[in-house]
Amino acid sequence: MKNKTVKSALLGLAGVALVSAWALTPTTAEAAGAGVKPPSQNWSFNGIFGTFDRASAQRGFQVYKEVCASCHGMNLIAYRHLQQIGFSKEQVKVLAAEATVIDGPNDEGEMFERPGRPSDTLPEPFENKKAAAAANNGKAPPDLSLITKARSGGGDSIVRFSIAQPGGFALGADYIYALLTGYDDPPEGFDVPDGVAYNTYFPGHIIAMANPLSEDAVEYTDGTKATVEQMAWDLSTFFAWAAEPELEERKRLGVKVMLFLLVLTGMLYALKRQVWSDQKH
Repeated sequence: MKNKTVKSALLGLAGVALVSAWALTPTTAEAAGAGVKPPSQNWSFNGIFGTFDRASAQRGFQVYKEVCASCHGMNLIAYRHLQQIGFSKEQVKVLAAEATVIDGPNDEGEMFERPGRPSDTLPEPFENKKAAAAANNGKAPPDLSLITKARSGGGDSIVRFSIAQPGGFALGADYIYALLTGYDDPPEGFDVPDGVAYNTYFPGHIIAMANPLSEDAVEYTDGTKATVEQMAWDLSTFFAWAAEPELEERKRLGVKVMLFLLVLTGMLYALKRQVWSDQKH
């Protein structure tokens, strides 16, 4: 019986080691990528107890609305969701009302325009993907609702992120921040075709999107200085929240489960000692 117990324990440890090794191994997509690895950033939502910086996320939404929304949509985010990052109900109503929404048909069978409502999703910049592609050199700009998940290494990395990156999709936020701050002059001898830009962190370094950020591109409502780095940081925070708005709730649930398991383990250990103590007598 003792040998079986030891063997089971060793097998369990081996399984944990294998999972951890796989969790810390770069995914195929990352290994094949030609881009420079983005530096790791100290995001507020990193770690088991990390939370989203509400002020940063709100500024990120402002940058998205004033800079990014002319090309990129976020069709999975409704205005009412913005309350999760600290906007009040009244602020959400005002933000939604600034948008014009095509609704209908009405009683006459016609479509009509109306002010946005909190239940509406953020408006799309183009009527359809073909129109978006036609306005952007043949390629439609991607929706940004899940952009940090898309740049986190893929769905096969769930275990890796839960162990190596407790902050959820921090690697995706690292990439977005690096990309937004990675526009630079190409090194000598590097040919950049017309109509594209050089970016240090984009795979292949040639990116079709022009640098979207410039100093003081927006005037933050809270008075924060709108440097390129600050706007990139705030956008990355906002996109990280948009991709995983339930992150904080999952962390709270995870902590509760771990505490429950610790208490249960203690109770089972005490029960085991009591059972063996009774057998000795």
